[in-house]
Amino acid sequence: MDLDVAHVRAFVRTAEELHFGRAAGTLAVSQQTLSKRIARLETLLGIALFHRGGTGVRLTDAGRRFLAPARQTVAAADAAVAAVSGKERPLRVDVWGHLYAPMRTLAQVAGRAGELALGHGRDLPSVTTALLRGDIDAALGRVHPPLPTGLAHRLVRLEPVDAVLGADHPLAAEPVLRPDQLCDSTLWAPGTLDRLDFLHRFADRFGVRHTATGVNLGLAHFLAEVAAEPRRFSLVPADVPLPDVPGLRSVPLADPTPLYAWSLLWRAGNGSPGLNGLATACAEEAGRSRWLEYDPTRDWLPEPPTSVPGPGRD
Repeated sequence: MDLDVAHVRAFVRTAEELHFGRAAGTLAVSQQTLSKRIARLETLLGIALFHRGGTGVRLTDAGRRFLAPARQTVAAADAAVAAVSGKERPLRVDVWGHLYAPMRTLAQVAGRAGELALGHGRDLPSVTTALLRGDIDAALGRVHPPLPTGLAHRLVRLEPVDAVLGADHPLAAEPVLRPDQLCDSTLWAPGTLDRLDFLHRFADRFGVRHTATGVNLGLAHFLAEVAAEPRRFSLVPADVPLPDVPGLRSVPLADPTPLYAWSLLWRAGNGSPGLNGLATACAEEAGRSRWLEYDPTRDWLPEPPTSVPGPGRD
């Protein structure tokens, strides 16, 4: 049985949009053309891939089983064309978690990872949607479950996190803090905690009872709001360059040290040489700069990794 890639591509895009009109628009074909391609694919396979009705478009059980290998088929066809055309496009990489400056990590490997086209995702859900649609090839940010089927990820960096607070905070003069010492302070977040998984889990784990949110207008504005209120604090990776905010203090956390995990995320089956180059560059830098050192007796991660090389930080 030989499958037409155009038919498979029409199926994949419709499965992602669950709307024939939108899917046709993204492929720059008419809705009639899209429908015909999917109908021909279903005829060849001898089974329906979609439920069509007044309640909209839904995948059948067969359609759900077909989706992951169909994505791999389309990706392989695109890679084959790029290999013979000599016009391999840059690897399209999005980052998210912007308050924690993900570009710092990417900048340390970009020169060894081939040509990259960089973009900015809003959050993990928006990035996973872009990956599944094929709009981007990879992404860098904090990954946490649940992830949609069809995505793969690799841990690339673990960063110690500091507490940032104003000079008038009762704990501002401490050289080091335990996370549980912040339980009576107010965790200031750049959005609702249900969308900020790391801060949400930190508050739960260390008994932080008071939280409040502001608008994310960038790191300088956010930290100025922290410094303006004596009971507020927030968390920022220790290597993030802090803006010049009057009265702001950064205090290391220990016993345990919270770690912020950066991961490389991609669509399963993507065999792009650019993706392999980026993953290799991340692994090399992790070894050189001790990015993946983790000691469970000393460090805290919301989702402890099953295996991380290295003996732990000195």
